Amino acid sequence: MHRLRTCAAKLRPLTASQTVKNVSHSGAAVSRTFQQWRFYTAPVAAEPFLSGTSSNYVEEMYFAWLENPQSVHKSWDVFFRNANMGAAPGTAYQSPPPLGASLASLSQAQSMVVAQPNVDKLVEDHLAVQSLIRAYQIRGHHVAQLDPLGILDADLEASVPANLATSSNGLDIAVCKERLKKLTVGAFYGLDESDLDKVFHLPTTTFIGGNETALPLREIIQRMEMSYCQHIGVEFMFINDLEQCQWIRQKFETPRAMQFNNEEKRTLLARLIRSTRFEEFLQRKWSSEKRFGLEGCEVLIPALKTIIDKSSENGVENVIMGMPHRGRLNVLANVIRKELEQIFCQFDSKLEAADEGTGDVKYHLGMYHRRINRVSNKNITLSLMANPSHLEAVDPVVQGKTKAEQFYLSDTEGKQVMSILLHGDAAFAGQGIVYETFHLSDLPSYTTHGTIHVVVNNQIGFTTDPRVARSSPYPTDVARVVNAPIFHVNGDDPEAVMYVCNVAAEWRNTFHKDVVVDLVCFRRNGHNEMDEPMFTQPLMYKQIKKQKPVLKKYAEKLTSEGVVTQQEFEEEMAKYDKICEEAYTRSKDEKIMHIKHWLDSPWPGFFHS
Repeated sequence: MHRLRTCAAKLRPLTASQTVKNVSHSGAAVSRTFQQWRFYTAPVAAEPFLSGTSSNYVEEMYFAWLENPQSVHKSWDVFFRNANMGAAPGTAYQSPPPLGASLASLSQAQSMVVAQPNVDKLVEDHLAVQSLIRAYQIRGHHVAQLDPLGILDADLEASVPANLATSSNGLDIAVCKERLKKLTVGAFYGLDESDLDKVFHLPTTTFIGGNETALPLREIIQRMEMSYCQHIGVEFMFINDLEQCQWIRQKFETPRAMQFNNEEKRTLLARLIRSTRFEEFLQRKWSSEKRFGLEGCEVLIPALKTIIDKSSENGVENVIMGMPHRGRLNVLANVIRKELEQIFCQFDSKLEAADEGTGDVKYHLGMYHRRINRVSNKNITLSLMANPSHLEAVDPVVQGKTKAEQFYLSDTEGKQVMSILLHGDAAFAGQGIVYETFHLSDLPSYTTHGTIHVVVNNQIGFTTDPRVARSSPYPTDVARVVNAPIFHVNGDDPEAVMYVCNVAAEWRNTFHKDVVVDLVCFRRNGHNEMDEPMFTQPLMYKQIKKQKPVLKKYAEKLTSEGVVTQQEFEEEMAKYDKICEEAYTRSKDEKIMHIKHWLDSPWPGFFHS
């Protein structure tokens, strides 16, 4: 039988995980039924007088004291009481009173016991801190800064609470309490300004400490703010799988997790340039044509390319996509990489069909293309399904095509073939086919082993304000029925979008379950380029007119960081403008429309009798 743990070991600070291990292993070795464990609020050393020779003696006295405090000398009684009350090492011991000491001196020796913090208070404070951390994890997304316009929170709450962190070194407790009203019941869980600099052990259900096991309350709040209340809002605590919740916590709480190197930032800028300049080129050439442009959510293109890059690195070879009409031409050009002249010639109504089929308007058509992914250097096949005006009608079609591809490739785990579905915010919340498709996601005969849903959240549906269009706080709440995590992200923060998309791709690769990315953005024009939105949403569009384009914001950020120069930025824009102009010139020579170029699935011989 192992020897009993020494008192010295019991007086050392323990982490929560060590406590679990000690408790779980102590039953076989210890016959006593009463053990007390101490927890300090910060890592400290053991009592200085304890050594290998004295610890056995102290251990026996400690157990004797546990059974009968009167069985040890008064000085040891005071020491053990002080130690159990939370006194720091070196302060619990008091010199024994001299022989013949008066009752007054004895009571003075006991006074330290009363002065020590109350055990109940320590326990309550630690529980309060754990509750505070959990409140951020559950409800932090409600106070995240998600709306690039700054008009409303994405959850439709009219008030926008002030930031918690008023400076890098200080917190205003009044601001804390006001802000945390949305997060907690009873505001600050009984914690006060005097507790901000106290050090608390971190529970095993958070990763904000990194390599540290304890932090001051001030630092805990600031790190939770950075994890859950900035430009990313994470909804995941409704998931009933502990491993999945821990995985998400680690991705978003680990300090300095969202960092990119200069090459990644330059790639992100180049993709934003292509997304933005493509729409501007179409606007210059065909200003009176409907095209359902992506202005206001240009970050969608880098988002999709990030998902595809990460999935390709993880072994995916086929990606089947479905989307509504908004942004389709941009996706065809800059994600699928359809020849630009084939897109530009669609604006010429005099084209003649070269093969059978009725065709459709250009922003309903699909495409199939196989190419090399520049990031992973692997072949990847991209298929964008054609979609009629019924925005979500394509959802089950995409899932059916994905299932078929997986079947014929014997891909029983979805490691080679995956689906990406794009949605508008109003359609995602309003059309029942979304709910029906979600409920197919985990059925054995229908599952495609995880779909990545990207919601282009314009915060408006045609001309309808979301506050009178749905009853749920978010348009994405329908995804909660299948335990899909939901990552809300401010569309004016490209790096936050890039990080969220990486996490979404990793989630799908790890757990093979659905995941939702909610790109909170805006629609710079009306429902189409011919509409005037100032008639129906005057306040919103007054703010939109003041809004600086995300490309300009991000270019200024990288220029100030020294990642790119202004000249390099302008040269990259000029380079893509030249590509568009040359393609436009070639498009004038196109006289015939080949419908087979717009098929979303290869079908050799389809146009031959």
